[in-house]
Amino acid sequence: MILSIVVGIVVVALTYKLARLIIEGGQFRKNTRCDGKVILITGANTGIGKETARELLKRGGKVYLACRSLERANEARQEIIAQTGLGDIHVRELDLASLESIRKFVKGFLAEEERLDLLINNAGVMACPKALTKDGFEQQLGVNHLGHFLLTNLLLDRLKASAPSRIVNLSSLAHKYGKINQRDLNSEQSYNQVTAYCQSKLANVMFTRELAKRLEGTGVTTYAVHPGTVDTELPRHMGSFFFLFDHKLVKPLLRVAFKTPLSGAQTTLYTALDEDLSQESGKYYADCREQQLSKYARNDDLAAWLWNESTKMTSLDAK
Repeated sequence: MILSIVVGIVVVALTYKLARLIIEGGQFRKNTRCDGKVILITGANTGIGKETARELLKRGGKVYLACRSLERANEARQEIIAQTGLGDIHVRELDLASLESIRKFVKGFLAEEERLDLLINNAGVMACPKALTKDGFEQQLGVNHLGHFLLTNLLLDRLKASAPSRIVNLSSLAHKYGKINQRDLNSEQSYNQVTAYCQSKLANVMFTRELAKRLEGTGVTTYAVHPGTVDTELPRHMGSFFFLFDHKLVKPLLRVAFKTPLSGAQTTLYTALDEDLSQESGKYYADCREQQLSKYARNDDLAAWLWNESTKMTSLDAK
């Protein structure tokens, strides 16, 4: 009887451990360094972004946390310094829901830093009730895509001057369920929070692919990443639906079924650091492996259309 109980416990423990290994997914196990490199990460005060910042700091990078909340970003900075004993990590204010804030941030950053080796467009909102950015964009399109579109383009000259350099855009598996609504890109005629989220994540992939074409031969490479289903604060933007994720009975289950933020950061680290990807650009990765895009996501004409529309919406030509 006792033996059967022990065997049962061992089987359950091994099954749980195997399940966790599968859930955590691919891991970037190389010890690649980034000594002396200047790294900018948006939305890095929590979750995947914070873990990415911590790891890149440990590998020798000079890391900037570009966040809307200076208070939360400074808290994250102090935590990372306390844990690593390293201090070359800096906080700057950036609100991706404001084109004015983006331009102000870029002006300050370019005056402060002579190089930029790695830009990680990590920040995002997910399936939130309808809201508009300060410039009148639907929030998910505005923050997830348009904000990063403008930020990246305004930093391109510095990235080119620092080549070889990289741009990593956090997308999602949800992009496969998205469509670019050419008749109502800004969701002015109708709005569905999930559909809008999927559209914004598809926009991240299309931006990555179009950007790779425009950067060919410059030494700047770009990658789209699906981090996996991760236990982070991202659902906090979902209004009343957040209750389902944050409930005291549900939260422990999510921690068992979802990736940890550190595991969620692995594909970001892979695309940011792995030397084997130095000649790759414009591709989509998950679990530290290249993934197949949907036929819709590979539509070059639509990607070009989205780029042109994004240029107009952000007034990019008026640099």
